[in-house]
Amino acid sequence: MNKQSLTKLKLFFMGIENRFSENKSIFKSINVSFKTGLKEFSGHGVYSEDNIKYNFNGITIANSINKIFENICAEAEKYDSLQFIYSERGTDILISADNKNVFMKNVESENDNTIKETVKNSNQLCNTHEGTSSLLNRDYYIKIGKADNLLKEINIMTKEGKIKNDKIRKYNQIDHYVELLDGIFNDLPNKGTINILDCGCGKSYLSFVLNYYLTEVKKMKCHFIGLDYSENVINSSKKMAQNLGYRNMEFHAVDIKDYVPDKKVNIVLSLHACDTATDMALALGIKLNSDVIIAVPCCHRELLNQYSYNPFKSIIKHGILKARMADIITDGMRSTMLEAKGYDVSVVEYISPLETPKNLMIRAFKVKESDDDAMDEYHNLMNSLNVYPALYRYLNEW
Repeated sequence: MNKQSLTKLKLFFMGIENRFSENKSIFKSINVSFKTGLKEFSGHGVYSEDNIKYNFNGITIANSINKIFENICAEAEKYDSLQFIYSERGTDILISADNKNVFMKNVESENDNTIKETVKNSNQLCNTHEGTSSLLNRDYYIKIGKADNLLKEINIMTKEGKIKNDKIRKYNQIDHYVELLDGIFNDLPNKGTINILDCGCGKSYLSFVLNYYLTEVKKMKCHFIGLDYSENVINSSKKMAQNLGYRNMEFHAVDIKDYVPDKKVNIVLSLHACDTATDMALALGIKLNSDVIIAVPCCHRELLNQYSYNPFKSIIKHGILKARMADIITDGMRSTMLEAKGYDVSVVEYISPLETPKNLMIRAFKVKESDDDAMDEYHNLMNSLNVYPALYRYLNEW
């Protein structure tokens, strides 16, 4: 290859080198093919401990990306042309070079045409459980075809690429979860890496889904931190991240109240953390001054035996009504405390009540330092209802 083409190739490689250094956590591989006449020779490189392990002509070396590119350019002098592919999660960068020209373009990693074909062949467009278990006629955020590796890893899709019949409901739920959060990411004040803390993460399915969506669909730089007191589920999450190649994730077996982050946290998530574990997550989000706090509460037991309100005496004498009122009081007071701490709060249905009665999502976006009127209202509620909520206690203790 002539010097002019080699010079242009080196400039393109410089740009890719900067891209790698800025976000190496989403790098997947490099593939290069050299050609002279009918002969073709291929090289392949993968990530290895901050370097790239590159194999060419049966010889494997591990070196910095800069040194690997120097090696490729030196080799290119011996050939008429090359094709180079730099693969990231969700995007491939293709460079084609010969003695006449060198050009570069971005291409999607997977073909969007597979989506309709996969859905068409899935043979699952059926209605069961009062219509809640069917694939919906909607434009999914987590698309079949493109997200197959993720969907298989979280056990929603078969090895053959079909959504499992008993997982259609779960697939619809996770997709709606992404839909409810989608607009939030664009409004974050931070324009760099979005750091997301998942409190009581369990197997971290929704963090994996959000990781995929932010990285491979929205092309946003993100980092996930999962917390859970169970070593087993943390090890399971670590294994799944390794299987998927999601290096922008870390997991810790630690109690929520004991965690101290080493970076600014932009979003705190809590999905179905049981009873006062939700309050721990909310308190941690407030303490960390997180830009966004998202909670889907579960198991509202704490205030059930605390609250009393004489005007409702004839209503809450019925156990089921008292329990439902406790749910509303708990989440209502959580929302009021978030408002008192400067958050703009909305409470929405996360999924249909046919799926689960625990279907509320609390979304809080930091807009100011504090709201004294909301705090006064919170204190009045404590006195009127004769309650001392865990969220209030945690904030005072921490």
